[in-house]
Amino acid sequence: MAEECTHDCKTCSENCESRDPKSMIEAPNANSEIGKVIGIVSGKGGVGKSLMTSLLAVAAVRNGKKAGILDADITGPSIPRMFGIDEMVKGTSFGIIPAETKTGIAVMSTNLILDSKEDPVIWRGPIIAGAVKQFWTDVCWGKLDYLFVDMPPGTGDVPLTVFQSLPVDGIIIVTSPQELVSMIVEKAVRMAEKMNIPVLGVAENMSYVTCPDCGKKIYLFGEGKTSEIAGKHGIPKTISMPVMPDLAQLCDDGKIEDASDEVVKNVEGLL
Repeated sequence: MAEECTHDCKTCSENCESRDPKSMIEAPNANSEIGKVIGIVSGKGGVGKSLMTSLLAVAAVRNGKKAGILDADITGPSIPRMFGIDEMVKGTSFGIIPAETKTGIAVMSTNLILDSKEDPVIWRGPIIAGAVKQFWTDVCWGKLDYLFVDMPPGTGDVPLTVFQSLPVDGIIIVTSPQELVSMIVEKAVRMAEKMNIPVLGVAENMSYVTCPDCGKKIYLFGEGKTSEIAGKHGIPKTISMPVMPDLAQLCDDGKIEDASDEVVKNVEGLL
């Protein structure tokens, strides 16, 4: 046993005799000291999960915290594009050194280890799950207050791997207003409940459009059921995000860190 053992095997890199052999939690890289691990999940694709992950990291940094993003959407990585990161990451004898954004957010993604960012990742489930584990065990994250894990949609291999292998402190579910999506959100909530992972909040993206002339909110997809779902499951925090073409353009341009204070403060309500 290490001399200064905290008895918290979830965040300890020592493989000492006191580690629970039944635990599936992987030890982080020895050069990582991570505060909270927060997963960002969605029941289906296209609802803005990676956008929310990026904004959460930006919000944390603007509050004086150190943040990192583990892009666990192995076959559909979009985080590097949002931050304008093009260079490949480098490996050392200590592990992989993550890329860093202009405001100091550490990022690890499959797009940062491919020769070309347009190359497809054609891997089967076990290999994808193994890659996610390596992003945790082999990356030198350094000292972080928050590590945000951007997960692929659904309740398959990767979410299960993250929930079982990483010391997840809680998840944030991203959704959109359609009734169908609300039904799928229930699946994500119930998976978290079965895995004993707290749901910290729900973010409803593309909730409405604000009329540029009168300021009226126009609910293109109907009013969402986010508050209803949150109340049903005792989820403490919810936010709504309107359709914002300017924010979408920032993502395309790799300038998500230039998002307005108003947008960032809204997302901040989930931390």
